[in-house]
Amino acid sequence: MPNSSFTIQEATTQDLPIIQLLSKSIWNQVYPSIISQEQIDFMLNMMYSTASLTCQMEVEKHKFLTLIYSGETVGFASYSPKDAGDRKRYRLHKLYVEPKLHGQGLGRSLVSHIIKLISSEGGQELELNVNKLNPAISFYKHIGFTIEKEVVLDIGNGYVMDDFIMVLDLAKNPA
Repeated sequence: MPNSSFTIQEATTQDLPIIQLLSKSIWNQVYPSIISQEQIDFMLNMMYSTASLTCQMEVEKHKFLTLIYSGETVGFASYSPKDAGDRKRYRLHKLYVEPKLHGQGLGRSLVSHIIKLISSEGGQELELNVNKLNPAISFYKHIGFTIEKEVVLDIGNGYVMDDFIMVLDLAKNPA
């Protein structure tokens, strides 16, 4: 558990500026060793523009959470049912915590919070995509995710996401 106070709260479109600042900061610390700066910039614009985030929240119905640690927003997550008609499998779209705070239980706390929320809605599995070179794979394995399959997704502009799809069985890994 983190050694200082933290809170997790549902985010709204009012929180978009802090989500955008955090995503830019975190991506530019974590991803340069994995993908090019050009791809980072392209993906940040594609997934974190105000229009894109608003669509994710209001149209696609992704639930966003912010993590406040010692009075400062230092992380965020988003999730939704994988398919609108099936509430058994949920998708973790985003999970980010400032790298300087890694190893303090904050990411695990965000995932545990999401597990509680989706379990109460009948969720049985939580899946995510993670780049095959992302060191976060060891974190996901540590908290119970397993690799289900590999995918290469064309995201446009000549870029691909070369990912693992990882799944957490909530019956085996309750919050």
